[in-house]
Amino acid sequence: MSDDRLIVAMDVPNVLAGLDLAETLGDSVSFYKIGLGMLTGGGLALANELKQEHGKRIFLDMKFFDIGATVEAAVRGVAQFDLDFLTVHGDPHVVRAAREGAGGSDMKILAVTILTSLDRGDLDASCIKAGDVSDLVQERAGIALSSGADGVIASPQEAALIRALPEAEGKLIVTPGVRPVGADPGDQKRVMTPAQAIANGADHVVVGRPIWQAANPRQAALDILAELTSPQARTPN
Repeated sequence: MSDDRLIVAMDVPNVLAGLDLAETLGDSVSFYKIGLGMLTGGGLALANELKQEHGKRIFLDMKFFDIGATVEAAVRGVAQFDLDFLTVHGDPHVVRAAREGAGGSDMKILAVTILTSLDRGDLDASCIKAGDVSDLVQERAGIALSSGADGVIASPQEAALIRALPEAEGKLIVTPGVRPVGADPGDQKRVMTPAQAIANGADHVVVGRPIWQAANPRQAALDILAELTSPQARTPN
């Protein structure tokens, strides 16, 4: 059985490419993220097939943001598919609505703090209030968790700060922006290695391109899984 702390981001064009990747990775990977980019390529159908027919865990990364009634209705619709994680933006009204929409399902609502592709310059351009990015992420995480989120999405650089929050006790921290040593960071700006992310308090790491763009995707996944159990992944005392 694979270590489900590794979530592979299935950022491929369509269902057929997704199924090919899942077949290539085989039993080395048990948890997949399907995002907005796959929605028009049959993402929900792929999520259902991987979940129901292949026994995989599924993280649906939709990052819902809208008025409360719309978010609640959208989450209620997703909840019927028995998926594992769903993302919404971490604004309090969005989180509360998502929590209502999830109802009594087992699907976890994860709140996005600040996207890992953004830095302070990007926040300035978007008129986001002044302050260090890590401080803002920690603040947004605390608010989202207090509003009912089951966990948060944050970069590995902020995982330790969030884990230290009283509101984070028993909650999930899922970290994109994870890159093995030597991997191209791509459009990610706040990155760490898989081992560093786990050592900082992350429950799950999300890795996409370093796996599915590798010459041998299965070996790339196995290398990351080995790193997750290495001494470097242990949380400092």
